[in-house]
Amino acid sequence: MTATDGESETIEKGSRSSRTGEDDEDHRHKRSDICTTCSLEPSSCGQNPETCEVCETCGHDEHEHGSWGWNILIGSGVTIGIAILISHLGLNILDSRILFVASMAVTGYPLARSGVKALLRGSIGINMLVTIAAIGATLIGQYEEGALVVFLYSISIRLEDIATDRSRHAIEALMELRPEVATLKRDGVEETVPVERVLPGDVFVVKPGDRIPLDGIVVEGQTTVDQSTITGESVPVEKKPQDEVFAGTINVEGHIDVSTTRASSETMLARILRMVEEAEENKSPTETIVNRFARYYTPSIILLATLVATLQPLLFGKPFVRSIYDSLVLLVIGCPCALTIATPVTMVSAITSASRNGVLIKGSTYIEELEKASVFTFDKTGTLTQGKLVVTDVVPYNISKQRLLEVAATLEENSKHPIAIAIIEKAKSEGSLPLKASEFKSLTGKGVEAIIDGSTYRIGSQRLFTRNGKDDPDDVISQLENMGKTTVIITENEDIIGVISLMDKGRIGARETIERLRRRGLEVEMLTGDNENTAKAIAEELGFDNYHANLLPDEKVNAIETLKSKGKVIMVGDGVNDAPALAAADVGIAMGGLGSDIALETADIVLLEDDLSRIVYLHRLSGTTLSRIRENISISVIVKLAIVILGIMGLITLWLAVVLGDVGLTLLVILNSIRITQLKPRQV
Repeated sequence: MTATDGESETIEKGSRSSRTGEDDEDHRHKRSDICTTCSLEPSSCGQNPETCEVCETCGHDEHEHGSWGWNILIGSGVTIGIAILISHLGLNILDSRILFVASMAVTGYPLARSGVKALLRGSIGINMLVTIAAIGATLIGQYEEGALVVFLYSISIRLEDIATDRSRHAIEALMELRPEVATLKRDGVEETVPVERVLPGDVFVVKPGDRIPLDGIVVEGQTTVDQSTITGESVPVEKKPQDEVFAGTINVEGHIDVSTTRASSETMLARILRMVEEAEENKSPTETIVNRFARYYTPSIILLATLVATLQPLLFGKPFVRSIYDSLVLLVIGCPCALTIATPVTMVSAITSASRNGVLIKGSTYIEELEKASVFTFDKTGTLTQGKLVVTDVVPYNISKQRLLEVAATLEENSKHPIAIAIIEKAKSEGSLPLKASEFKSLTGKGVEAIIDGSTYRIGSQRLFTRNGKDDPDDVISQLENMGKTTVIITENEDIIGVISLMDKGRIGARETIERLRRRGLEVEMLTGDNENTAKAIAEELGFDNYHANLLPDEKVNAIETLKSKGKVIMVGDGVNDAPALAAADVGIAMGGLGSDIALETADIVLLEDDLSRIVYLHRLSGTTLSRIRENISISVIVKLAIVILGIMGLITLWLAVVLGDVGLTLLVILNSIRITQLKPRQV
């Protein structure tokens, strides 16, 4: 029997309404998605022996969870061991039955109390089933069996505690990254204050080896910062004035002054912490189905146990005591413990493992969607490329290359356009210095004009020179643009003196990532607003199956909706101008989310650094996670059914049913789940 729908709704509403403010912050360490006694979600748990005032999850006595609980178990185990020795060796030191009953009473009291409270609420939970089984075994003279059932089941609860607390421990590990104090610099005097008292605009000091307490902008000094605690990347990053630093990262060597940009509750680390917590509450479809099954499993086992106890003596003439014993075996496996933790423990392992490797997954449902993916789509600029133009070709006509770069850099020196910046950087790298110029004139959308050494020079797009009746020189421009490059033309007194081509700098590992996704049987397509020639060149260079060019943001959404006819579609973008497409896809993955509020808010999964190899890691992680879940569920169902059959046939003992159906099975599920943490981005 489980909680009614009305009870479930009440629990869920109470949980939502109370998870706010200081109570939520203080109590976060006690929250749990699964009842550690019955292994069901709070909303479907039929027990709730003591409902927590804040999060309303199933509560239990404090002594059950700490070292005191383990001390009781150890003492109980020693007592049972002594009793077994006395019983089997025929010693007359003490009646072994007294020791068995004493152990049963001490260890079983919390279970019995919880079971009775649940029964008064109209629900029969696993604690009540174990209590009935222990009392029943005692009444028919099986003292050893009764004591072992309670002892072994209590061990099973401890194992479930360990499994379901993995998420809490992972969150606590993140919380430990947050320094509690910051050293402020005010009027030349340093003052140490709690981070909660630091306001945006305050300047704090970070010395070599210190953990950075808050997000901010470097205003003085240079250093390298180890950001591996957030991004998973072990190589320290150089930081200089105007660069952003983040709370929880480590200042490796330099002394820096940092201007605070976010309060302690809004730092990148604090937001990551909240997202990991929220992710664990976002259930996957498999998890929901398993929990629904669990609601019917226990009542079915109770009914079967009742039939075994009553029908076997009546129909088959089996001894009544033996039939009762067989029914008790069924009762102790009435808890779907291993089955109900099979999915959540695995999902939590995957989510927390990903967070340690610089990947934020906002819920287990997205892991499942990733595993079902058929098509991966990529934005180009900012995702496959760095969004930074670099000069690739300098083609002079009847002029030296150095002179061409000098003229081009001079014409562009007052512009902040990405093309201008790239040309100026190229000229500097080649040692070309700007010339003296006058009468600058901006030709909006076309180029720039100026007088240099008495001649009129222009730089700009083809539109500027088509107007002047000039054709492309020798098809060079066509060849360059067919390679996906952007070209500008430079003229002197209407004569073309050269062509400069530029290209967006490619992201390291882009081609390898695309190839590996295709090898995994996925279709990979590119969505871009670039022209046909550029899109085609990039798509061919990186090995895409297909590309879509000249797309506006709403047209990217339409392209994704069309691709959904092939199956689940994953969109990978930079999280800035791809928000509509990320939202339209079955799963949206944002690149370079470290420091990007938009990426954190819009995407379902966020890569905290610009590392495309994380995409392959994610797909491998999703496949591995779902495989572990299927293994866990299959093993749990097969073992439980086998014990049911053996119990009906009278071929298994009470204590062995607990060992195989609870302790061993739960331990096996946990160990199989945590294997996911061994998967690393560099291994896939």
